[in-house]
Amino acid sequence: MSESFSPAVLPAPLVVFQLAIGHYRSSALALVAKLGVADLIAAGRRSVDDLASATSTQPQALRRVLRLLASVDVFREDDAGGFELTAAGQLLRSDVPGSMKALVATFAGPPIQESWRELEYCVRTGQPAFKKDDPNADWTARFSADPETAANFDKAMATATALAAPAVASAYDFSSFNTIVDIGGGNGTLLAAILSAHPQLRGTLFERPDVLERARGALASSPLKARIDLAPGSFFEAVPAGLDVYLLKHVIHDWSDADACAILKVCRRAMPTHAKLLLVEGVYPRRIEPSLEAQGATANDVNMLVCTGGRQRSEAEFRELLAAASFQLTRIVPASVGACVIEGVPC
Repeated sequence: MSESFSPAVLPAPLVVFQLAIGHYRSSALALVAKLGVADLIAAGRRSVDDLASATSTQPQALRRVLRLLASVDVFREDDAGGFELTAAGQLLRSDVPGSMKALVATFAGPPIQESWRELEYCVRTGQPAFKKDDPNADWTARFSADPETAANFDKAMATATALAAPAVASAYDFSSFNTIVDIGGGNGTLLAAILSAHPQLRGTLFERPDVLERARGALASSPLKARIDLAPGSFFEAVPAGLDVYLLKHVIHDWSDADACAILKVCRRAMPTHAKLLLVEGVYPRRIEPSLEAQGATANDVNMLVCTGGRQRSEAEFRELLAAASFQLTRIVPASVGACVIEGVPC
């Protein structure tokens, strides 16, 4: 990519313009993910005519979209007008480890983009977008509205978790524990990473019944399945009791302070006095400076406002939240960019 297009050297008007048209690229990315273009190019260069025929699209229109993404190094156009994948484009394939196809479908497509169209409503009211149509709605309903949306959401969360899971498993010392429950643990990606790194542990995956049913299929062929128990339920009602570690990754940031406190109180009632509460969350910095880490933290924070009614929290806010649920925050262990292990003990 040309050095002249680096954000560090762009004049201010171009910085603002690039910000204003960011949705052009995210919309194009979502479309090519939906069309499966990367899978079609996986074996090598393909002509636009071939791709259009395979995707039931108009060749010149498709070419224009692919060229937009070629300008940001997702595809590479050759002199004859054909396209091949770059390293970034490879991540849009459905058949590669670390595929981000479902993550793109979730974050750059509906329902998240539909929610962001209601940003003004969210800012004026302080409420998430889904409350506009139904004040009593639950945000999770938007992500389980149909099988495809639900599957993409599960895969997107697993992809995001997989990026941080090895760091979490190695950053925190699990050696003194025998049992762990991953509450709201999706398809078990983080739990599996922790069990792999700590063979003395036995794990429980606690999730909503519909999510757990999909997780069952994902874990069926896992060499760890004999060490993982599946427990359906709602973390607003009850969680498995008597275990050593209660782990919640990116659960608390999905919820308002009141709801987050309610979830933590349910955990507290189930925990023996020796148990540890571990929250894997980003810790919001005191002051925002321009950086990739700050962009991730602030984008995540506003996305929680728009989509779930949750929020990112600072260290002080986590201390206050844990205290309200009868926990003491004992330490924060950095794990990876944007993720820390926040340890709490019953008090």
